[in-house]
Amino acid sequence: MAALAGVFVWDGQRIEEEELRRSAQEMKHMENLSSLAQGNSPGELQPSEREQRWELIMDKKHFRLWRRPIQGSHLYQYRVFGSYTDVTPRQFFNVQLDTEYRKKWDSLVIKLDVIERDVVTGSEVIHWVTHFPYPMYSRDYVYVRRYNVDKENNLMVLVSRAVEHPGVPEDPEYVRVRTYESQMVIRPHKTFDENGFDYLLTYSDNPQTVFPRYCVSWMVSSGMPDFLEKLHSAALKAKKMELEVRDYLAKGPDTAPEPCGPAQLEYA
Repeated sequence: MAALAGVFVWDGQRIEEEELRRSAQEMKHMENLSSLAQGNSPGELQPSEREQRWELIMDKKHFRLWRRPIQGSHLYQYRVFGSYTDVTPRQFFNVQLDTEYRKKWDSLVIKLDVIERDVVTGSEVIHWVTHFPYPMYSRDYVYVRRYNVDKENNLMVLVSRAVEHPGVPEDPEYVRVRTYESQMVIRPHKTFDENGFDYLLTYSDNPQTVFPRYCVSWMVSSGMPDFLEKLHSAALKAKKMELEVRDYLAKGPDTAPEPCGPAQLEYA
């Protein structure tokens, strides 16, 4: 009835604490594996019981990329574990969250807007329309996201997943992506405001293409590192040019963030 009335019901749709905790635990698991590897590059990540094994498909100086098949589908889930040393965790996190700034640095964005915000958890519903490689139609995503900054454990978490929202009906001009999940976890090497951090990005979606599985895998596996590098470059540019980027750490997730003022330029 709520959907028929054009009202979005948050119950069952908001990002819960357990989802944030699971993402944080995945980061700790990855850190343990990395420590055990002692700089060596394992071909596969050891999964927990009843999970598919992760396959290493890209090994670069600053990151590694794995994938694993999603049971019951022709799709893969992807995981990137990497680090940056020339930007602060706060800068990187803020640039990722700031939808207005992304419209400037991400040339693939057609539309990116916050549709609704949950006063209970600070979860937000986002409508994102993005270009896809020619000759494919552009895709649009409607998803809920929530972030958390855990100062006690020195961790930052952003979780997103697809939802349906009555205020964003399908547009025949775009292909609606209904299956989408993303978890980004950031671990500062020191503090939130000193250069250097590790990150873990886990991602999956169903872009609804007619291309073979290996083609889709190639597009995603090449697109993820490209996006991360664009995000990294945008954070560096904001820092160098002292651009105003919203400081999401200055306010709690239940309070609307404000633009950084002159005294906060080191966070931009």
